[in-house]
Amino acid sequence: MPSSNGNKWPAPVTLTGTHASLVPLAAEHEAALAEAARDGELWKLWYTSVPHAERMAAEIERRLALQAEGAMLPFTVLDAAGRVAGMTTYMNIDAANKRVEIGSTWYAARVQRTPLNTECKLMLLQHAFEVLECIAVEFRTHRFNTQSRRAIERLGAQLDGILRKHQRASNGTLRDTCVYSITADEWPTVKAHLRWQLDKPR
Repeated sequence: MPSSNGNKWPAPVTLTGTHASLVPLAAEHEAALAEAARDGELWKLWYTSVPHAERMAAEIERRLALQAEGAMLPFTVLDAAGRVAGMTTYMNIDAANKRVEIGSTWYAARVQRTPLNTECKLMLLQHAFEVLECIAVEFRTHRFNTQSRRAIERLGAQLDGILRKHQRASNGTLRDTCVYSITADEWPTVKAHLRWQLDKPR
C-alpha cells in the first residue's frame, strides 16, 4: 500500500469523528500531552504504563522511533474542541499477516468515561478492517486493570487468553497480560454495537 512514509504499513493518517480526532503524533504535541497526563497524574497507576509529564518528550521520541522501524503507528488524541486529550497507537504491527494491536493508550481524566474512547476505538477498528484489511486486531492489558478490561469487553472483543508472568512492571512486579481480539468476520457486528453505543440516548 503506497504511503507517505515509504512502503511502511500502515501509513500515518488522520481520523476524525464527532467526539474525537486522531492525528499523527508529533514532537510539537509535547507540552499539551504533558498537561493531559497531569490531569489525574496518570503515571501513578501501578498496573499501567503512562508517561510521566516530565518525561513526555522521551516518550514521544520512543514512539516515533518505533514508527520509523515499522513497529508502531502513534497518534495524539484530540477531544471535540480540538484540545489534546491523550495518546493511542497501532502497535506490534505484523504487516505480513495484516494484524495490529491497539494499545499504549491513555486519556486525561477529564475525558474518561465519555464517548471519546468508544469513538477512538471505532475509528481505529474501522480503519484497520476496512482500509488496512486486517484479519484481526488485538488488545492487551494488565490482569488487574479492571477498568481497561471492562472497556475492551464493552467493545465486543473476546478474551483469547492470559499470558502469565508476561512482563516485569516498572515497580518490579510480574504482569499477567490479558489478550483480547476482534477478527475480521466479527467486525460488522462489533461496528453495529459501537455505533449503537455512540448513538443511544444518554
